Order: sequence, then C-alpha cells, then structure tokens
Amino acid sequence: MATDELAAAPAGGDPSAAFSFSIWPPTQRTRDAVVRRLVETLAGDTILCKRYGAVPAADAEPAARAIEAEAFDAAASTGGAAASVEEGIEALQFYSKEVSRRLLDFVKSRSTEAKAEAPPSEEAPAAAEGEAA
Repeated sequence: MATDELAAAPAGGDPSAAFSFSIWPPTQRTRDAVVRRLVETLAGDTILCKRYGAVPAADAEPAARAIEAEAFDAAASTGGAAASVEEGIEALQFYSKEVSRRLLDFVKSRSTEAKAEAPPSEEAPAAAEGEAA
C-alpha cells in the first residue's frame, strides 16, 4: 500500500482495525509530483537559478527524473520495505534529503562546468592594468 491509499473499513467491523496507512514507498503520483517540482526549480525563476544559472527546459526534465530516481533508489536500498510508520518516515526523510542533496550537486556541477567552458572575461586584464598604473 502506498502513501495516499487507505483501506476501507469492513462492514460492521472496528474501523480503527481496518485503517491502514503507509508512508513508504511513495506512490508514482507522488514521485511524479517531485519530478515536476524539480523541473520548476531547475528551469524557473528560483534562488538556485539566480545563483547557479537556470537549466534549459529541454535539460531540466531528464535531469529531474534522474535526480528523483537516484534519490529513490538510495532511500529504497537503505530503508527497504518499512515495517512500521516510524521506519517509513525515516525512509521518506532520507529520500527528501537525497533529492535536495542531488539537486544541489547537479546545479553546482553545471555551474562549475559552465565557468570552465566560458571564455576569459575582458574585465580581468583591464583591472590588472589599472592596478599596475
């Protein structure tokens, strides 16, 4: 059973006994929502984009899918099948942290690559000349 699935109460039975809730693993719908939010974060007008540069929309979708999939796999391998709600919460927290960490690693690496590929600035020699005079 997944995050937003609940079991129906049996007719005439104890409703609390039939209530079932599982937070881990997240449903595909939840995972798709994470991917959509990552795409918005990578390609939108966000603080990350202002600091590290926006990702073109064509590159944002595959990058977001990869970030989410890697984070999910990492959480699944450490958390596995959560036996209790507490374990599910821990797995979900780990997944969330992994998504954030991988997102930040991705934008930082793109920023570093872009700086390495950029031609030298014309301002740097002019500033050096001004200091020497």
